[in-house]
Amino acid sequence: MSKTLILTGLLLVAAGVLWPWLGKLPLGHLPGDLLIRRGNTTVYVPLTTMLLISVVLTLLLWLFRR
Repeated sequence: MSKTLILTGLLLVAAGVLWPWLGKLPLGHLPGDLLIRRGNTTVYVPLTTMLLISVVLTLLLWLFRR
């Protein structure tokens, strides 16, 4: 459990350090992400972005467990 917490902490620190560059990636504006605007209500559902992140994280976890 402690190794998992340390790894999670290191990943969060790395994401924090890389945040200025990560913000420039086109994630969140990919084809397949839904944006619904009706009146004063806006609903945003990043389907493609969530799928892409899920695939990348699955591959990374698969590689680390080997």
